[in-house]
Amino acid sequence: MDNEQVARRFNRMAALMAVRGEDTFRTRSYRMAAEAIETWPTPMKEIAEIDGVAGLLEIPGVGKALAGKIIELLDRGTFAAWEKLTTETPESVLDLLDLPGVGPKTAAMMNQKFKITSLDDLRKFVAGGGLETVDGIGPKIAERIKSALARI
Repeated sequence: MDNEQVARRFNRMAALMAVRGEDTFRTRSYRMAAEAIETWPTPMKEIAEIDGVAGLLEIPGVGKALAGKIIELLDRGTFAAWEKLTTETPESVLDLLDLPGVGPKTAAMMNQKFKITSLDDLRKFVAGGGLETVDGIGPKIAERIKSALARI
């Protein structure tokens, strides 16, 4: 697993945490670490093998907890916090964020209130006229969501 893949997983973790409305400090810490990891010149795998957690702590934004998650991710291809989070809220919820007019708060509300966990769920919801019942989604945003779903 290369640095870009590690960073992508941390970014997805942050996005999923944002959708769930979790602590913004923790969410931001994953994003900051992902940014540093993605641009770090030395592969995480190499740092972990040679220096372990101590080497990973040299990366800005990476503390002990995230360093442990990086090692777990490199060893297993996943980490416990990711597995727990995706068990509670499917990763497919993140696909909703690709639609114009759907940010983390809207995706969270759709997931929690209407149990929408994927683009297919959203398509069915829209087809049944459910989008018009969602607070905060006006006619313009609803139309953008509908046209985006038609293109995908």
